[in-house]
Order: sequence, then structure tokens, then C-alpha cells
Amino acid sequence: MKKNVVGGRVQHARTAQSISQKDLSNRLLSSQGISISEDGIQRLEQGQRKVSDIELLAIAAVLRVNPGWLLGQGTLKGLIWNTNSEDS
Repeated sequence: MKKNVVGGRVQHARTAQSISQKDLSNRLLSSQGISISEDGIQRLEQGQRKVSDIELLAIAAVLRVNPGWLLGQGTLKGLIWNTNSEDS
């Protein structure tokens, strides 16, 4: 089993939506109040930086994916996360 799947999944979801590392960094700060630099995003995607639980939830919200998927559960198909759901 791979040690760190989060970075690869962040990169996959980000590039699938044509979001740059800089744009992800900006969106995290503006919409979630989470500061991760562009370099931090790059290191996270390369498995050189760990991600906290709060950061993981913020990244999932910005990328509109299920937080469980970022942790290696399931496939991307059908897992777009509706962050505006009234059920949450």
C-alpha cells in the first residue's frame, strides 16, 4: 500500500479541473482561510509535505471532491462533493 495518496489525488483532481497550483493556493486562502503557498501545494503533491485534517477538508471543498477520496477511498467518478448541501 502506498504511504501517501493525498498528494497524488490532489494533483489529479486539480489538473482534471484545469486549476493551477497558484490558483488552488489562492482559492484555499480566499474561500477557506487556509494558507498553503504555491510551493506548499507542489511539495504536497510530490509527497514532500504532510497535510493536516483541516487543510484536507479545505482542499476537498475547493476541489469539490469527497475528503475520503483524497485519503484513497473509492474512485473519482461520481464523487464530486456538493459543499453547499443542506444535509452536511
